[in-house]
Amino acid sequence: MLHQPAFGRRLRKLRQARGLSQTALAGDGMSTGYLSRLESGARQPTERAVAYLAERLALQAADFEEPAGGSLAHALTLVASTGSDAAMETLREALAAEGHEAPVLRWQALWQLARQRRVQGDHTGERDYLEELVRLGDAVGLVALRVRGLTRLARCLRSLGEITAALDAAVTAHHLAREDGLETQDRATMLLALVSVEAEAGRMPDARGHADELVELVAGRSDALWAEAMWTAAAVRQRQGDHTAAQAYLEEALEKFASGEDLVLWLRLRLTAGQLHLQKLPPDPAAAQRCVTAAEPALAFVGTPGLRQELTALKADLAFLTARYDEARVLLGELAEVESRMTYRGRVRLDILRHRLRIRSGDDGGVQGLRALAEQAQADANIDLAAEIWRILAESLAESAAQRGPAASGV
Repeated sequence: MLHQPAFGRRLRKLRQARGLSQTALAGDGMSTGYLSRLESGARQPTERAVAYLAERLALQAADFEEPAGGSLAHALTLVASTGSDAAMETLREALAAEGHEAPVLRWQALWQLARQRRVQGDHTGERDYLEELVRLGDAVGLVALRVRGLTRLARCLRSLGEITAALDAAVTAHHLAREDGLETQDRATMLLALVSVEAEAGRMPDARGHADELVELVAGRSDALWAEAMWTAAAVRQRQGDHTAAQAYLEEALEKFASGEDLVLWLRLRLTAGQLHLQKLPPDPAAAQRCVTAAEPALAFVGTPGLRQELTALKADLAFLTARYDEARVLLGELAEVESRMTYRGRVRLDILRHRLRIRSGDDGGVQGLRALAEQAQADANIDLAAEIWRILAESLAESAAQRGPAASGV
């Protein structure tokens, strides 16, 4: 049953969302004065009036009822003020029930819901929201919203290992940003995504140039944006084999970026630093262990499944490097028992470790497993990852041959 004044408020909102005047909506079948009184709540709507207005607006009569969770604007206010899971669920319900709010409000709702999925490590769910958000951003036509949506989509697709699509989104965002005078925050965030995707795609000269541009853009800051820029620049140097420069960038971020600024980022910086210490030549397991020790207490405050899994994966890599192979197998077993919330690269890293353990135990299937991983990464246009796997395969084969040599000669 439709009652005033809720019906009038809803009618006005739906009319304005379509950009219609009262005269245009009233048409030939209703007086403008009567429509005005309906919107003000002065007249109770009849079934005939509701049916006529629904037809004019291409709606069902039920669409004149307010969503059960309240308006989308109200739900967004709850999310902004509390950020609770209950508020996010209210927002999801309001978005699903409300198809007629202003496009910018819907964009904001999709952004918040995508962010929640990202924090949870649900990149597939995040992608669904972001793809709709990008379509809506194109319809709204605001360059800043288009760049933000494409940037976040590029990072999500990279996490899923969909490098070609991620590169398309990042390059499009870059072109749009160059054509419009965006703020530093938007330009830097766009460059963060572009650099990471270019690196995954093996376009290292482009990634290096854009990383240098990014570092220059955020010079003089010490906030989360600056820390991510330093982290990204470190990743590029690391993949180019310049471990000294990579460590310098990352150590500066570790030293200057406070945990109170963004505890999740603070934790991820230490997990990344731990991996860097294991990958540089020669590896530094003691430094990696210090990163593990520093990161573990923070999980009590921001212990999302994805972060817990990243820490367990780092521990497994550290155990393997220090010849604690049984411990590495136990840690991998723990990860296999839970739903993965890790990125595509993180999951591949676990598969690499499993196959390396097989090779250590004399199982030639590990060699075939590494080769299959490298070929798949190459087919997915993940050139940087493919090169890393081929290198690990070559090293594993050399280690295996060295182990068999002394045994065969009776040493």
